[in-house]
Amino acid sequence: MKTLVVENLQKTYVSAKSSTEAIRNLTFEVDDGEFLAIVGPSGCGKTTLLKCLSGLLAPTSGSAVLDGEPIKEPPEKLALVFQEYTRSLMPWLTVKSNVILPLKSRRTPRAERERIAQQALKAVELDAFADHHPWQLSGGMQQRVAIARAIAYQPRILLMDEPFASVDAQTRIDLEDLLLEVQKEFGITVVFVTHDIEEAIYLADRVAVLSARPTHIREIVEIDLPKPRDQVATKSSQRYADLRTYVTEMIHSS
Repeated sequence: MKTLVVENLQKTYVSAKSSTEAIRNLTFEVDDGEFLAIVGPSGCGKTTLLKCLSGLLAPTSGSAVLDGEPIKEPPEKLALVFQEYTRSLMPWLTVKSNVILPLKSRRTPRAERERIAQQALKAVELDAFADHHPWQLSGGMQQRVAIARAIAYQPRILLMDEPFASVDAQTRIDLEDLLLEVQKEFGITVVFVTHDIEEAIYLADRVAVLSARPTHIREIVEIDLPKPRDQVATKSSQRYADLRTYVTEMIHSS
């Protein structure tokens, strides 16, 4: 079953003096429960693509369809996690209140909101910090709050824009494994934009490799690594090394 279908998506930025074609004719599909990573050269339009998929930016032509419904504005079935987690969390609210916040827009009953928030915080190992405020937590813990809020919203699809780029290397490793555990537990479809090739290969079922601007898909690479993934065993395997080299060469030659 296809959760997301993208057909002939194109985006051109037009000003009074010029126009810039950022995305050229992208077509791909994402299966239900799949983890698709998107990589490409710096400035190739990865974030522009994610904004079009989230309904935050209208494409110039083509379409993105979520569960059969064209995306023309942010869909209720979709959640988005940004790189700058400090901007997405409300510092005056507790961790639990931040997680509950989007559920209020759905008019979820209070007792149900509390149950869902507790479940989400437990999934990201922050249930003991429910009454803390974001500014009392480390950067990695704040990003866990952002992930908890996204899964509490119970989306059909989770879009992530370089969500681990602002944390240290060890925290990044922990968050990668956490995300895989959460995705497996809740069955969420994930589209994950990253500039880190190793991260993409470790996390994804498939990796979409974008060209330099104007962006098109050079190839969607099947990641045939065994599951569950392991930071040592997976990343030390010959197949992982071969996939990393293949994707790296493709990006550098674009």
